[in-house]
Amino acid sequence: MQEHRIPTAGGSISCLDSATDGPVLLLIHGNSSCKAVFRAQFASDALAGFRLVAPDLPGHGASDDATDPAATYTFGGYAAAIQQVMAALAIERPVVFGWSLGGHVALELAGRGTPLAGVMISGAPPVKPELPCLMAAFNIDPAAENLTGKRDFSEDDAQAYALHTAGVDGQVDPHLLAMVRRTDGRAREIMFGSVVTGAPLDEQAIVASMTMPLAVLNGADDPFIQHAYFDTLAYATLWSHGIMALPGAGHAPFLQQPEAFNAHLAAFATDCHR
Repeated sequence: MQEHRIPTAGGSISCLDSATDGPVLLLIHGNSSCKAVFRAQFASDALAGFRLVAPDLPGHGASDDATDPAATYTFGGYAAAIQQVMAALAIERPVVFGWSLGGHVALELAGRGTPLAGVMISGAPPVKPELPCLMAAFNIDPAAENLTGKRDFSEDDAQAYALHTAGVDGQVDPHLLAMVRRTDGRAREIMFGSVVTGAPLDEQAIVASMTMPLAVLNGADDPFIQHAYFDTLAYATLWSHGIMALPGAGHAPFLQQPEAFNAHLAAFATDCHR
């Protein structure tokens, strides 16, 4: 296991690398999280035949806060940072798993023409950056405070966000809670603002025209997404397993049902490299 420090245009990126032989699985975490959320994947026997690489996004984990927040804390800005990580580590045609925000970054990578062997997303509905589409894809309660885009978290905010995004059996991992607290609040604010003002690429168009395989594996009990929305989209290369919903899992199925999730990810990545 190695930890890299990679200089990028937006700041230094911390990246965990299993440094094993095999095709690369690139794991991209979600909003206000970190690379450590993938600990069950790095420890998985099912994924032992792959080289796992997981960066901390700018403003998250052990990575630097962005030197240019407005340019970096967007789907496109994060995708550019990941491309620089790939170049620094000589990663070619990885299978990318993107969770939540990371799923949107993965789709942005695909939409930019980044050479990828495959993409799996979880908790990341492919959307057009338009308000009606966002309302159809996500569970957004207008009467409730939206922590996703809130800049300054109170301790109660941090506890609630950590629990609802990555809690396991009603408990919050202390390190993941600390990483919620650590996240640059501008990353939430700018990212959310950029989405509602239409900055990202059209993800509906991306999945309708992708040339690499796409897998969708959500938690069956994910409270943040409208599950039926996924069935309304056109997919060019959807994996033969279809739109999957993992029983007993919420927003973070790789963390809440790791054995079942890892088996699916290993099978998908193997198919991508056949």
